[in-house]
Amino acid sequence: MSVSEAAYPVNQHKKYDALIALAAQTPNPVTVVVHPCDETSLRGAVEAAEADLIVPVLVGPAQRIKAVADAHGLDIARYELIDVSHSEAAATKAVELIREAKGEMLMKGSLHTDELMRAVTSSTMGLRTGRRISHVFVMDVPTYSEPLFITDAAINIAPDLDVKRDIVQNAIDLFTQIGLGKPRVAILSAVETVTSKIPSTIDAAALCKMADRGQITGAILEGPLAFDNAIDPEAAKIKGIDSPVAGRAQILVVPNLEAGNMLAKNLSFLARADAAGIVLGAKVPIVLTSRADSVRTRLASSAIAVLLVDARRRAAAPKMA
Repeated sequence: MSVSEAAYPVNQHKKYDALIALAAQTPNPVTVVVHPCDETSLRGAVEAAEADLIVPVLVGPAQRIKAVADAHGLDIARYELIDVSHSEAAATKAVELIREAKGEMLMKGSLHTDELMRAVTSSTMGLRTGRRISHVFVMDVPTYSEPLFITDAAINIAPDLDVKRDIVQNAIDLFTQIGLGKPRVAILSAVETVTSKIPSTIDAAALCKMADRGQITGAILEGPLAFDNAIDPEAAKIKGIDSPVAGRAQILVVPNLEAGNMLAKNLSFLARADAAGIVLGAKVPIVLTSRADSVRTRLASSAIAVLLVDARRRAAAPKMA
């Protein structure tokens, strides 16, 4: 057993449990599973269905999907299976089903993320909204007291200020809509002071002012903050940062994809964190799972999307007089 495994046993991770239990109490959304042609992606869909989270519709080469199911003892007989010839066709068909209101969520299978996102972001037949599409990791870090949101570590490579505004608002909306309250948002950089030599500090200051002026809503923002004084109260105290966010951040907004990706993977591999993932800003939430995800992480990704779907359903429902 490694030092990290001894210090942070996987079975100590409990933060996802409440989300999964709450999602299981909501009506199961029809979830279009795109090209589930390997064990991990097909098992993730089946396990989410068996956990009473989703109703999967499997889209991809039918014979390949059936062969994977047979090889790994997965019962898919009860689920709708739509036969298409290859992964690109599966992505196109999945988006078509969503546009026809035949599904409320997308779940990535064994195709490349870029392939799925090309269909989602198509200017003519995609699922774009007025909001920039972005990704959020919802991380269960054993050494942190609550779930930690990290954005964007998977979609937007080098976002400018306008894109960062949408990235921040997407994460805030997710946090609030799945029932976690009003979040504390840290805009990260290498330092906690504004300097023209580090452009991300200027973006951080601008985002905080945008929140002051109502251009970003629903959260308390602080930035720039370095990672240590964003998540550690003692580090914030030493630097003299007096803020409701410093040392207690719930959402971490990174300067760019590289920083976010490295941060999330460092937490996963050095602190034994789990990393559920969801794509926001499209017409429906998109569940992104990894071959390295544990069963519980895959369920958590599904649960987060299910709770978001349910919140949108309730918001759209006619209000009683």
